[in-house]
Order: sequence, then C-alpha cells, then structure tokens
Amino acid sequence: MARNDERRNLLADAGLRVLADEGARGLTHRAVDRAADVPLGTTSNYFRSRDALVAGLVERIGERLTPSEDVLASLADREPSRELFADYVRYIVRRLTENREVTLALFELRLESRRRPEVAEMLSHWGRSGFEADVAFNTAAGLPGGAREIALLHYAVDGLVFDRLTTPLMPDRSTDEIIDDLVAGLLPR
Repeated sequence: MARNDERRNLLADAGLRVLADEGARGLTHRAVDRAADVPLGTTSNYFRSRDALVAGLVERIGERLTPSEDVLASLADREPSRELFADYVRYIVRRLTENREVTLALFELRLESRRRPEVAEMLSHWGRSGFEADVAFNTAAGLPGGAREIALLHYAVDGLVFDRLTTPLMPDRSTDEIIDDLVAGLLPR
C-alpha cells in the first residue's frame, strides 16, 4: 500500500484522542478506527500491531509538541535574564496545556511505560531528546542554570501541567504566577 501520511496522521491523532479519553486500556485498533471515523481495519493497515500503533503515537506526540523554530529564535535573540527563562517556561507550559489531548495521551503512555518496558524504551528516547534540546537552548541563550536546573524544570513543569489539566490545587491562581514562583525557586538571585 502506498504511504498516505495524511491518513496516518489522522489515525494517530484519533489514537491520541482515544488515549486521552479512555486511557491505555482503551487503545485498540477498532477504537482508533471509530474515533477516526474510518472503516474498521484501517488502523491495522497503517499500524500492524499494538506496539506499532504506540510507536506511531509517540512519533505523533513528538511532531505535535515540537517547539516552533520561530518562537525559539525570537526567545534566543533576547538578552539572557530570569524574565527570558520565565517566558521560555511559559511557552513550554502553554504548548502543553493548549494541546490538552496530546499531553494527556503522553501522560497515559508514561503510565503505561511503567507496565510495559517496550513503551518505556520508546518514551525514554523521546524524553531524553527533548531534555537535551532544552539544555542546548538554555546554554545557547546564555540563560542561567545547566542540566541540573533543566531537569528540575522538567520535573516541575510535568507536575504543573498535570495539575492544570486535571484537578488544580490552586484553581484561582494563574499559571503565570505559578511559573514566576517556580523560576524564582529554580534560579535564586
């Protein structure tokens, strides 16, 4: 069969919706077919096994959450400062929260990776690449902090995004205020 990237992306996006809505246990070829509103069997033509489907979803998450080169360039052109670091964190959090179903699907896959080592392997490569890219951006932009601070940032952002997408501890507090506090804690004056 000829490769149809548009159809493959449609199926992967439907798979992300299934993950976000039903969790990893609800992720089946048939469920993706129904979510994509395609004939039964279509998903299995593109993703022959569940592992291939999960790998396709990890790839699609990467595509949909990849930062904009234009935004990164505009941030990198600014003077290094705590404010720049805070704006970078805001951009990350906004990207993750605006792509709600993609981020929830990612959280579902992370939970699934605890039970299935093959999923953990797929996600660990993706996660390490993102981490290394964040460290490289931070270094190139001349921002304070190194790999340790970026790791702490990842831990904090994961928690903040999870909180904002599920049941916020402080729903009346703005995400920007929380990010300002987070940056102040990560980068003391």
